[in-house]
Amino acid sequence: MSRTDERLYRRALEVMPGGNTRSTLFVAPHPPYAVRGSGAEVADADGHVVIDCNNNYTALIHGHADPEILHTVHEVAAGGTAFGLPTRYEVEMAELLRERTGGIAQWRFCNSGTEAVMMLIRAARAHTGRDIIIRFEGSYHGTYDAVVSSAAKGVPASLASSVVEVPQADIDAVERALSRHRGRVAAVLIDLMPNRAGLTPADARDITRLAELARAHDVLLAVDEVITFRLEPGGLHARYGLQPDLVSLGKVIGGGFPVGAVGGSAEILSSFSPLADGPVAWGGTFSANPVTMAAGMVALRRFTGESINNLNARGDALRSRLNQHGVTAHGSGSLIRLIVDDPAATWWDLYRAGVLAGTNGLLAMSTAMTDEQIARIGDAVIAVCGARTR
Repeated sequence: MSRTDERLYRRALEVMPGGNTRSTLFVAPHPPYAVRGSGAEVADADGHVVIDCNNNYTALIHGHADPEILHTVHEVAAGGTAFGLPTRYEVEMAELLRERTGGIAQWRFCNSGTEAVMMLIRAARAHTGRDIIIRFEGSYHGTYDAVVSSAAKGVPASLASSVVEVPQADIDAVERALSRHRGRVAAVLIDLMPNRAGLTPADARDITRLAELARAHDVLLAVDEVITFRLEPGGLHARYGLQPDLVSLGKVIGGGFPVGAVGGSAEILSSFSPLADGPVAWGGTFSANPVTMAAGMVALRRFTGESINNLNARGDALRSRLNQHGVTAHGSGSLIRLIVDDPAATWWDLYRAGVLAGTNGLLAMSTAMTDEQIARIGDAVIAVCGARTR
């Protein structure tokens, strides 16, 4: 580490627990500090330049400092960054998401994927009048109490009465939970390709059966697409022919700015309507701010079906190359997860080799990457991970 990094970290230790705000970014002894990003590259305080395969954990679909997004942001921000009034930008973003998802009718916005899942769960409980949420163990849905491990410190024991965890991909366990808690389940929450659980796509037969179970037990089927929305124009659920009752979004829909969204039918989301009797209040000082909404619309409109297919094809080709060289790589399209025994050591080896990965081995492609950069990513991963498996 450079002297600059060490000085920054010593200062950070004084003012933040462990010198860190985002646990997902931490690698021992401490991560480098970024100073600038451009396109597909990031430079740290020591001047070391890496190809960014983290992309702020999949959020930066067009890489860093995209000129068109920056131009729009400067233009919108010059007229005001946030208001105590709604703006046209949130209306246009909701219309765009309705169009892309093939008709998920209504939307509400917030500032992170965690908030989006919180809103989704609140909507499910408010609509059904039931408390219980069924979710899959090992899937990550943010930092809300209801979606972290029940064994985590700080999570109240009372939560066990309203959240049922079932083993990953175990649809039989879902059926048993639905029968055991008949009439008390509000929703089943699923990530169709959960990163924390290995980034393995769900089996299509399991998803068909899950949808049938949800209908048979009159519970809502909620899909967390915060990470996976990038894989299809309407989200990964479209690939499965699935019609979720609720969906949570984030990451790519913000154009590099803080964002979250919940979509559903007008009937289900009516609980949030101030026109309804006894609405579920949900504010958020910066929710649907014009800068985020405008930046997100530029990012999404640029990320067309053709662009998605091209990026997915490049990701599939890279994943195939890695697997052919003995590197275990899961995922689909533009999302790749390296399965390694020592993620921290692998992270540092890749970083020194010029590649910034997620701390758990996640690689997220961006449209800013050139063919030459993707080849270099493959070379680095094969050299690092191949050496660890030989």
